[in-house]
Amino acid sequence: MTEFRGKVAVVTGAASGIGRGLSERFAREGMRLVLADIEKAPLESLAEILRTGGTEVETLVTDVSSGAAVEALAVRAYDAFGAAHVVCNNAGIVPAGRYRPVWEFSVEDWRWAIDVNLMGVVHGIRSFVPRMRAAGGWGHIVNTISVAGLYGGAGSPVYGASKHAALRATEALYSSLAEEGSPIGVTALCPGVVRTAIGTSERNRPTGLRLASGNPDEIAAMQAASDAVTAKGLDPDTVAAMVVEAIARRQFYLVTTTAFDGAIRVRMEDILERRNPTPVDLLALATGDVNGRG
Repeated sequence: MTEFRGKVAVVTGAASGIGRGLSERFAREGMRLVLADIEKAPLESLAEILRTGGTEVETLVTDVSSGAAVEALAVRAYDAFGAAHVVCNNAGIVPAGRYRPVWEFSVEDWRWAIDVNLMGVVHGIRSFVPRMRAAGGWGHIVNTISVAGLYGGAGSPVYGASKHAALRATEALYSSLAEEGSPIGVTALCPGVVRTAIGTSERNRPTGLRLASGNPDEIAAMQAASDAVTAKGLDPDTVAAMVVEAIARRQFYLVTTTAFDGAIRVRMEDILERRNPTPVDLLALATGDVNGRG
């Protein structure tokens, strides 16, 4: 059994949603925490709550789209605790109006999603994995992907593309570490629908990247539909418990629901059979049994 007590966990996107669930669960496991988020107030609020419960917590406001910022986070972790055993590259965003056609998204939408959802993971790998390898002991990387990184279809193209890319990078990380017999494990966390605030990511859009193009009323309607689905999702605490189990089992693919299995399967079959992509109604899938676990 993996012993978490006394170990060090680093979590990005820690102030809300899955990141907060992970932080609270790791605290209950007796870990020391280094928490990062782009939003200072909720980050510090969470840290104070955890410190009151006796957890050692370091915080750093971090924009994971910046390699320098993530490197500073690694420096903070090692300066404070001398190690990082579990690193959760969790921060993520989704541009507004996710169900629009791919051609309606602006270059700025694409840049924002790639910078956070893909490069945030890449920066985490580059800053932490060399240090963890040099330490030579047990460790684990958890990269938050999404079921959107597993299936195809027209829905949520910008978010989905960034998550497909992040999964590919995570698979490469797993393979490289496995080939060298490393004690560092890797998990690709692929949540389905979870009750988080990712649907309101626009609150954190950088000033230099303008808002998405498109009809504001249509985007608002899409957002309302997305919010209604999110309200039916898993609790972040449930996802965090799954992550702890996955780390202990050295499980790579952690898909939190079976609700999207049909869409994942048909994509794989389309590729293997060399046939054209089968249309997927993402919103219809999501409004079904979003928490199906088989």
